[in-house]
Amino acid sequence: MNVPTPTRLLMIEDDARLAQMVTEYLAQSGYAVTHAPDGEKGLEELPLVQPELVILDLMMPGIDGLEVCRRIRALPNGQARLPVLMLTAKGDPMDRIIGLELGADDYLPKPFEPRELLARIRAVLRRRGEATSAVTTTRATPVLRFGSLEIDRDARTVQVAGAACELTSYQFDLLVALAERAGRVLTRDQIMEAVRGRELEAFDRSIDVHIGRIRNAIETDSKEPKRILTVRGVGYVFAKQQE
Repeated sequence: MNVPTPTRLLMIEDDARLAQMVTEYLAQSGYAVTHAPDGEKGLEELPLVQPELVILDLMMPGIDGLEVCRRIRALPNGQARLPVLMLTAKGDPMDRIIGLELGADDYLPKPFEPRELLARIRAVLRRRGEATSAVTTTRATPVLRFGSLEIDRDARTVQVAGAACELTSYQFDLLVALAERAGRVLTRDQIMEAVRGRELEAFDRSIDVHIGRIRNAIETDSKEPKRILTVRGVGYVFAKQQE
């Protein structure tokens, strides 16, 4: 009888009691959680654990969560796209924005229900799994091209004029969702539904933050975007005609 291999997670959290609770709860759903008590230890554990997702506390002594996230996004050979779920204290909107700007795939304010954490983890991993699955028969090619912009859905890479663009897994999925609907104006709710992420919260600006990061990566001038255009009062549209 084959026993399923647990999904490896790395939790970088200085609250040992919380980490133990999360570890025990997630173990019941098939997740193997390695706990690192601080940012420095967490970075040391990354190559050893090779997690499929990192649960990262924002506020920690020494190297805080923001710096850990920066260093993860600077890793080579595709490791930079490792999904990161950031834990933020009190749900401070500024903490959310900073974390997302640095490349976190999602965030969860403390205190949280373990079931919500599990749901967020599943959503992030589902997006990654769906995006890396084989090309379906309804899709003629895995590569989307718009002028000098090339999006390879299988390799999960983005290039502009041959130069690689670094995006998080969530940002890549978001870009693909927009590009596959080029020329169509999408509301924020439609975008969230397209990437099958968490439901849009009232006044949540996370989509805007992620699109800002994507623009920084793919636009010649992010202040005057030509690829992802803002439709005021509605949402965004991905331009069909590009240079």
